[in-house]
Amino acid sequence: MSDLKITDIKLRPAGKYLFVQVETNGGITGIGEDGIWGFLGAAQGIIDKFKACLVGKDPFRIEHYWNYLYRSMYFRGSVIMAALSAIDIALWDIKGKALGVPVYELLGGKVRDKARSYDVAFEFTPEGVAKGAKELKKSGFTAMRLLLTGNGNDQKHPQLSVTQGIFSHKIAYYTECVKAVRDAVGDDFDILMDVHRSLSVPEAIELCNSVEKYHPYYIEDPIAPDNFDILSDLNQHINVPIADGERNINIQEHEMLIRRGIQYVRPDICVCGGITAGKKIAATAEASYALVVPHNPLGPVSTAACLQLAAAIPNFAIMEFPSFYRNGHEKPMIKEPFTWKDGYMDIPDRPGLGIELVDNLEEKFPIAQRSMGAQQAWDGSVVDI
Repeated sequence: MSDLKITDIKLRPAGKYLFVQVETNGGITGIGEDGIWGFLGAAQGIIDKFKACLVGKDPFRIEHYWNYLYRSMYFRGSVIMAALSAIDIALWDIKGKALGVPVYELLGGKVRDKARSYDVAFEFTPEGVAKGAKELKKSGFTAMRLLLTGNGNDQKHPQLSVTQGIFSHKIAYYTECVKAVRDAVGDDFDILMDVHRSLSVPEAIELCNSVEKYHPYYIEDPIAPDNFDILSDLNQHINVPIADGERNINIQEHEMLIRRGIQYVRPDICVCGGITAGKKIAATAEASYALVVPHNPLGPVSTAACLQLAAAIPNFAIMEFPSFYRNGHEKPMIKEPFTWKDGYMDIPDRPGLGIELVDNLEEKFPIAQRSMGAQQAWDGSVVDI
């Protein structure tokens, strides 16, 4: 038992991200990130409820509080789990800082010094994705997230509207995009296909069989994630590996994916239960020879947590290069910059998560929470994209 006591838990929204700050009587502050961006009011309500349970408590008892918060709630769901995730990450940050070690040391020690990452080119034509792949390879990346999606009502790329209505055109067009990337960068480069749950089962089967010869690394979220058995059935009909799990909210949902033969699991550390859950998910995957690809579409705390986990698990495969960092305009969110070279991110060796948010974060990055907005296809129906 430590002498530290939790004195306050605050929500620090900045830009499109939700950060959580756990303060202690010893002056040590931990930071976490809530993955339920876009629902600031709901997140605040959950954080306030958790705060009432934790103020005055020893922050070192991470596993105990994780179980208490998780198991004391009658209802489960992404809003609750994202709040739990943020607090969990912050408690690991506090413990690492208090003991003077990076979080990975508390998870068993470092098994790697850097984490392979991939970036994305926001293009939707064969010519565009080929150009983007060349640029990423030139900058040192050895893998690319290839977005095979398109708004069915897209005025900028009207050809994508056609793909929404004609099966053969859609498959042929997406196959052409995969081929264009492979032709542009050769075989010493991995293609991570991401379709954002936008395919039907027949489309997913046909697409995977069509692009198999181009050796994609995997297909991410091929269909809607709600029915694990249908995803398992799909897995039996294709040879391209499946990556899934970014919207899973607990350890058990990831275990169900792994048991159904999904080769790459994608826990979102800021939604699935934090670092505590992430380590357990990785161990479950390891037992089945599955690999871990952390979902990292959020801010710097998410990236730091993913890197600490990647440092400590043997079955880490690759992770998203942080979108907040890529264009540089959000780099000033943190005091100490991340370092990377040739597509590999260095693991921070500073105590805790290894980063600190700037003091005037909210002033420099006014709240710009994401709004709701369903995507509509060419015929006016709602589609996943």
